[in-house]
Amino acid sequence: MSGTGQQEGNKWTYGVRVIPNTVDRAKWRNTLTYRFHPRLTAGVEYNPLAGKVSPLANIVALTETRKRPALILGTSSDRIGTPSGQSFYATLSKSLERETNLPVAPYIGVAYGTYEDRLRVVGGLNIYFRERWSSTILFDGVRVHPTLNYTRGRHQFGVILERGRNPGLSYSISF
Repeated sequence: MSGTGQQEGNKWTYGVRVIPNTVDRAKWRNTLTYRFHPRLTAGVEYNPLAGKVSPLANIVALTETRKRPALILGTSSDRIGTPSGQSFYATLSKSLERETNLPVAPYIGVAYGTYEDRLRVVGGLNIYFRERWSSTILFDGVRVHPTLNYTRGRHQFGVILERGRNPGLSYSISF
């Protein structure tokens, strides 16, 4: 539900995330997405240890304005702690830098997960520390997963603390 790190001319993004000490589906995640339009991205997620392939899609239904938050709709695999399932979500996000003088953008929404067959309230906070450094604190409706990211050109390197304690690594490249 956070940004992909894509630059304007890059249409494809490949990402990989590794988190030890979790369910097989989440231990090794690979994604490949294509940006069809600045507001529409779609692709696939492959979890080799679980033998799972699932669709990814993200559409910005309403763009953010000075007064209105963005509305983002999408689908991905269910939350990190589940062994299977698909998630469908709708979130509202708004940069508050203009109002607070802080480089923050909170989001809140709902997600329906097929593994537990239930609707959850999700949310988080995107923080932009410096030109290349950012963090997202993700609440998936059950647990909190803080991240720290460094972006350099087409590359993004990250650390995720699954459930706030199991450290994992991520990398993505846009091309």
